[in-house]
Amino acid sequence: MTNTRSTITVDPEAVAKAPQVEKGVVLMSHPKIVFMYPSWFVSILAGFYLYFFGHEADPTRFSIDVASGLGWTFLIVFSLNLVVLAFDFPRSTSLLLFAVIAALVLGAFLLIDFQPNLLPAVHQWINSMHPVANSTFYLLFATVMGLIFLTVAITSRFDYWEVRPNELLHHHGVLSDLERFSSPNLRIDKEINDIFEFVLLRSGRLILHPSQERKAIVLDNIFFINRKEEAITKLLGALQVQVREPGA
Repeated sequence: MTNTRSTITVDPEAVAKAPQVEKGVVLMSHPKIVFMYPSWFVSILAGFYLYFFGHEADPTRFSIDVASGLGWTFLIVFSLNLVVLAFDFPRSTSLLLFAVIAALVLGAFLLIDFQPNLLPAVHQWINSMHPVANSTFYLLFATVMGLIFLTVAITSRFDYWEVRPNELLHHHGVLSDLERFSSPNLRIDKEINDIFEFVLLRSGRLILHPSQERKAIVLDNIFFINRKEEAITKLLGALQVQVREPGA
């Protein structure tokens, strides 16, 4: 797990005199379902391929091998997505352990496939499996996931945080309710709890500590978290540099 901490100290009098900015750094927290987008992409590709090139209506031209290959591809990507949602991989050692286990499983699968006499019963069982789905299945899955992603995108617009040089704003509700917190002396903690989530969407957790609030503000699954942290530090740090100028 990676933790970084940034502390910005600003003179309150200088903050009061500083010019207001209309837009700050927007922080949106997202549910973990957003990490399912690889399965969504695979379902779209598989659905359109089978619909236009799969010859589903003509059994004489329909290729069971192609359909089975698409089925295995979807199942593998979908299973990996579920692993990302179910478990955290906070360190490189956990990622290495997962890679070793996956390599062992794949190696055993290939060994049994190329050496049928090693375990004939298992080889026969593997060859009997043909996970085949038609284009309707893939496109329905893609439609449901697309509606979920669209709902997440809409609801996130009604609940987000905005960091400005002078204040921390919480926008929430359909009617755009607004809460204000003091931004000076804001402490920021960044945590990257899952390597896979960071790889997929550069996602992580930001913990905001307003100076006059007892409870910390925890925002999970912030996209491009390094860029957001850098922007916040630059935004608040620019005011700090302005305060320290001679004659200010």
